Amino acid sequence: MNIDTATHAGLRTVLTITGALDMDTVPHITATTDPLALGGRTLVLDLAAITFMDSSGLNTLLILRNRVEAEQGLLELRGLPEQALRLLDLTGARALFTLTP
Repeated sequence: MNIDTATHAGLRTVLTITGALDMDTVPHITATTDPLALGGRTLVLDLAAITFMDSSGLNTLLILRNRVEAEQGLLELRGLPEQALRLLDLTGARALFTLTP
């Protein structure tokens, strides 16, 4: 797994995640997102290059969504692969996220 971080005009932070989003990689994602000051900003997770997502990955996205919203920000999931979209659909979580191509 690899995570690249870019901040745009101080209003939007983009994390590009590659590889699996599962119980083995969740600690790396948490370590990357925990220090981010998100107050009122948009956090974009570019997930187009993830190869797999399990329930641990989904749980991490839900926790991150709650944190971002508590700080008056927006979490955007970009480029979710079909397998990850199916997981969101099966769990009813799709409606909880802002999804972009």
